[in-house]
Amino acid sequence: MTARIIRIAIALLIAAVIALPMGSALAQDEQVTLIIESWRVDDADEWNDVILPAFEAHYPNIDVDFQPTINTEYSATLGAKIEAGTAGDLIMIEPFDFRLEMYLNGDLANLGDLDGLENFSAGALSAWTTDDGELFGVPLAAVIHGFMYNADIFEELGLEEPATAQEFLDLLEAVKQDGQYVPLAMGTADAFVPGLLGFQLAGVPFWRGEEGRLALVDGSGSFTDPAYVQTWEFLAAWADYMPDGYQAVSYPDMQNLFTLGGSALYPAGSWEISIFNQLVGDDFAIGAFPPPAPEAGADCFINDHMDMGMGLNANAQHPEEARLFLQWLGSAEFAELWNNALPGFFAMSNHIVEASDPMVKEYAGWRANCGSSARNAYAIISRGEPNTDSELSRVTQLVMNGEMSPEEAAETVQAGLASWYEPQMGE
Repeated sequence: MTARIIRIAIALLIAAVIALPMGSALAQDEQVTLIIESWRVDDADEWNDVILPAFEAHYPNIDVDFQPTINTEYSATLGAKIEAGTAGDLIMIEPFDFRLEMYLNGDLANLGDLDGLENFSAGALSAWTTDDGELFGVPLAAVIHGFMYNADIFEELGLEEPATAQEFLDLLEAVKQDGQYVPLAMGTADAFVPGLLGFQLAGVPFWRGEEGRLALVDGSGSFTDPAYVQTWEFLAAWADYMPDGYQAVSYPDMQNLFTLGGSALYPAGSWEISIFNQLVGDDFAIGAFPPPAPEAGADCFINDHMDMGMGLNANAQHPEEARLFLQWLGSAEFAELWNNALPGFFAMSNHIVEASDPMVKEYAGWRANCGSSARNAYAIISRGEPNTDSELSRVTQLVMNGEMSPEEAAETVQAGLASWYEPQMGE
């Protein structure tokens, strides 16, 4: 009789386990593997050795596999995987309009009900929010634009960090007159460089950050306004201080010129910090300063750009476990791990993190005294053709090469935008 009772009890227990819904305590004991799609091949070691083990320690039943694709192939590869139904559970996504279509097509899940969103500001969440307020990505990291400089050259030549655009040009002239170093390590062979490290980096103080960006969106401002013409005039003046044959100098060439000690200044994003730390080492000290103001006494503004977020594949194999990971991205633990493992990429939650890298502290410190803005054509005004962001890179390259005037650049970009964007069409 006793054996029979035991057999009945076991059978009832097995039936109860089978009936348990996914996500229950027992179901979560099953080992699952989450796959992250990303374009950040350079960060694989940090993800695998630092970040993911910390998450897995909280959830021993969840393994996370970071599977990056080289950035130039990411969009095509991701699109093919989505179509074939083989994309990972978690998808690293660019901000604003870059992956909006994926969400509208139903390829990314709505994350509006995710726990932990209160740890992010409305501004941080806006980069992955639709016009109707639907959230399709969790903020992962921001980057800040600024200028890096060879502090040893500055000390040798008695140079100081410039506060205004004119002081910046005077500094470049002083380096040129000395004759030992290239004043500015920059080239225009890659069109994104003039657009990203020229126009977007140096222009934000001219159009006063969010004030100017939002004016383009609502139609109260235009690219023919003095702020944009003055930006292109400032950039055109850089041509006298870039390397000989700068029109053929590529992005890697710029990096090499600076890290080998051949140039005084480098227009940079904070994403270069960890790379330059490794390449320069103890060869020379590196300093940094924010983009100079148009004139003395003008307010400071920086391009503090939401750079990457994390979305949930609408057809994820393990959506509940993936949501646990997305929730963890808003934790203080993740923010501290991220900021110190990947210096120069700033976690976007509201947690205060004490960074160990002095250059990271320098860049982050600008937020206390400068207005912050995202890149000005990444949201809404690049949804048509011609694509405004692409046009900004194209015409800025022509301006810096001496092939287009600042006024022509302004008129060209504005005409393109006004050809399809209703708020800019005028009466």
